[in-house]
Amino acid sequence: MKNDGLRLEILRADMLVIGGGTAGCYAAITAARKNPELRIVVLEKANVKRSGCLAAGVNAINAYIVDGHTEQEYLEYVRWDAEKIIRDDLVLSMARRFNDVAQDLEKMGLVILKDENGRYISRGKRNIKINGENIKPILAAELTRYENISVINHVNVTDLLADERGVCGAVGFSVNFEAAFVISARATLVATGGAAGLYRPNNPGFSRHKMWYPPFNTGAGYAMGARVGAEMTSFEMRFVAQRCKDTIAPTGTIALGVGAKEVNAIGETYASRYGFSTSGRAQGATNEALEGRGPCYLQTVGVSHEQEDDLCRAYLNMAPAQTLKWIESGKSPSHFNVEIEGTEPYIVGGHTGSGYWVDTLRRTTITGLYAAGDVAGGAPKKFVTGAMAEGAIAAETILDDLRALPEVGVDDLTRLSQDKTEEYSRRMTVNESVYDVFELEEAMQKNMDNYAGGISAKYRYNENQLTIAQERIAQLANMTSSLAARDMDEMLHIYELIDRLTVCETLIAHLKARRETRWPGFGVNADYPERNDECEYFINSRRRNGFVEIVKRPLVVGKERYEHTN
Repeated sequence: MKNDGLRLEILRADMLVIGGGTAGCYAAITAARKNPELRIVVLEKANVKRSGCLAAGVNAINAYIVDGHTEQEYLEYVRWDAEKIIRDDLVLSMARRFNDVAQDLEKMGLVILKDENGRYISRGKRNIKINGENIKPILAAELTRYENISVINHVNVTDLLADERGVCGAVGFSVNFEAAFVISARATLVATGGAAGLYRPNNPGFSRHKMWYPPFNTGAGYAMGARVGAEMTSFEMRFVAQRCKDTIAPTGTIALGVGAKEVNAIGETYASRYGFSTSGRAQGATNEALEGRGPCYLQTVGVSHEQEDDLCRAYLNMAPAQTLKWIESGKSPSHFNVEIEGTEPYIVGGHTGSGYWVDTLRRTTITGLYAAGDVAGGAPKKFVTGAMAEGAIAAETILDDLRALPEVGVDDLTRLSQDKTEEYSRRMTVNESVYDVFELEEAMQKNMDNYAGGISAKYRYNENQLTIAQERIAQLANMTSSLAARDMDEMLHIYELIDRLTVCETLIAHLKARRETRWPGFGVNADYPERNDECEYFINSRRRNGFVEIVKRPLVVGKERYEHTN
C-alpha cells in the first residue's frame, strides 16, 4: 500500500523485540527455545550481525561469579560502587544467571580462555578473559537457527503504540527505502541502547563520533517509553567513562592487564584521595587537573615487552585505534605513560542505574511493555552477561503473561499509528527545512555541555544553569517540528535528534531533583556539593502532557521480588 508516498508495511507478532543488541538477541533466542510456535519479530536499526555495544567486540566477560565468590558478593560490590542507589532484586536476579549465560555463549562458539586445568582464566574477582571480536556475529547466527524469529534489519522505531489497555506494538520506518512499518504485538520488549551524543564530545568536527559509547545509541528506547508515560529512574546517575585520550579506548585493559596505576603530571598516585569506585576514579583525573596537577596517566613505563605485546593484541579485539596510535606515534606503552581523560556524560543502564522502572521480572509500569539491558534501570554493572540475563528474564515473563495480553485489531492499529505515519510522509514532502538537523544537534550538545554539567564545565552544574538548559532544550524540541527529509537517511537523523532531546528533558529534571552530590565523578551539583544521606531514594519520573513529573521511590533493599502496579 501507499501512504502519501511511503509504502506501509503492517506486521503482526506475539512478541516484538525493539533492538537487536545483546539483550534483544538473547531475549528472542530464549523465547524461541521455550516456545517454537511463538511469533517473534526483532526490529534493528542497523544489522544484528554488527550492532549494539558489542559491534566491535570485547575482550572480557566483565560480570561473572568466579570460583570462591558468590552472587551476594556481587550485589555488595554493585551497592558500594553505586553509592547504595540500586535495586537488590534486579542485581541478584541477573547475577544468578551470569555464569549460565556465559557458558551458553561458549556453546554458541565464543572462545573463553582457559588454564591448563580447563578452568576459565579470570581477570579479577568478577570477570573472565575471552576472544570476543566475533561475539555479536555469534549471537546473530544463533537467531537464524529458529524459524519462528523474524529479524528485520534497518528499521528505526520511533514510537510505541499504546491506548488505555497498554502498549500494543510500535511504529517506525526503513532507513534504506521509503516505507513505514506498523507492528502489532501482544508483548513488546524494549532492548535498545542507552544515550550517547547528548553532550559535546571530546573529539569535535570530523572525529565527533569517536566516543566511548556507540554514537548510534541515541536513547530511542528511553524516549519512546517516556512519551507513553512509562516511569523512568535514576537518569541523574550519568556515566562518565575514564578512557585513553583521543582514542577513547578502555583503561581497564591496561589497569587490570598490567597493574598500571593512575598518576598525575608530577608522578603522584592519587586514586586513594577519591576512592576506587567507578565514580571516584572518574573524579580523580578531573580534580587533579582542576588543581593544577594534570594531565593524568596510566603508569605503563617499564612494563615488559611481553606485557606490551599483550596490550596491543588485547586492544585489537575491541579498540584497535589505541594499538594503531602506539604504532603510528612510536610511543610504545613501555616507554611512555598513557594519558587518560573523562568522556562526555552518557545515560546508560548497563553501567549505572538509568532506565525504565521495572519489577523483578522486567515488566515496566505499562501493561504489555518490558525492558532489558541498557534501558532497564536500577541494576548497574550489567555488562554483557547482565544484559543477556535480563533479556532471558523478560522473555520468560512475556511467555507467562501472553495469555492475558490482547491482540489489537487492524482498525485499532491503523488508528493508533495514523498520526505518526502521516508525520513521516509530511517530512518527506516538505521542500526545505528552516533549520539543519546537525545545526540543532550541535546547539543541543553545546547547551548541555555548558549548562548541564559537560566536559567544559568540568561536570559541574547548578539549578540556575539547569533552568537555562531546560528552556533551551524545549526551544530546540519545538524547532524539530519543521525539519524535513530528502531521503530516509535524513529522516533517521531527524528522529535521532528528537529522541536525544526527549532524553535531555528527562535528564535535566532528574539532575534538578537530586539535591546532593552522590557520584562526584559523574557530576557535581554546585548548589549541593556534598553527599546527603537523607537523599537515599530513587529519583523517578513520569511524562504527563509533555511535562516531566518527578516521583521519589524508597530504596528496595533486601527484597527477592519487587512488584509495582501499572
